[in-house]
Amino acid sequence: MEKGNDGRGSAVGGSTGPAAGSGTGPDPELVSRLREAVAAVGRGAPLVDTGLEKRLAPLVSKANRLISHRDRSEAELRDRLTDALEPGEDPRLVDTVIRRCLDNGMLDDRRFATEWVRQRAHTRQRSIAVLRRELRDKGVSSTVIEEALGQITVDDQREILHALVGKKAATIRTAPADRADYDRMLRRIVGVAARRGFPQGESLTAARSALDSRIRELRGQDRNNGQ
Repeated sequence: MEKGNDGRGSAVGGSTGPAAGSGTGPDPELVSRLREAVAAVGRGAPLVDTGLEKRLAPLVSKANRLISHRDRSEAELRDRLTDALEPGEDPRLVDTVIRRCLDNGMLDDRRFATEWVRQRAHTRQRSIAVLRRELRDKGVSSTVIEEALGQITVDDQREILHALVGKKAATIRTAPADRADYDRMLRRIVGVAARRGFPQGESLTAARSALDSRIRELRGQDRNNGQ
């Protein structure tokens, strides 16, 4: 089947061949295997191993469902398919399905990591440290992770951090009554940034700025209401 705009194939029933007009000659080994297969058909042997395809079918179906739901890393899909193997079934079946997914473009760790970083850095307001850890947990290689993280700049992270602490500071409804009250509010704002993996020093500076700005706003409102 043809691939969509995101580069993924639409099924893993088989792998794609080399692109037409690529300028490369046929693989001699592949030609030899095809000749042997054609000869075998002539002797009455099936061209497709229907027994193997029947054993692969549940894994192929599961792979299609998982990838249709959202993009997956190779390691993530491998783990899910391995868990789905029937007791005593050959684990090499998983290898076959994974290879088909790689060949037809349904699996691509670079695409997966790039999209993961793009979405979660801004939508979920994650720090680079957290994104790196998440991708490692997905089994993505360090090289691919760092390539994907390269799309996030220092300014991007600063903007995300300030938006994060600003949103938390905006939930404060009254100015602190004393220093202890101020410190309590500050800890809550810093905690939001820390849970997203932002460095403590930067989080504290941004949180204090956001809190002070919110306090000025609240006190200004109080003065206006008192007029």
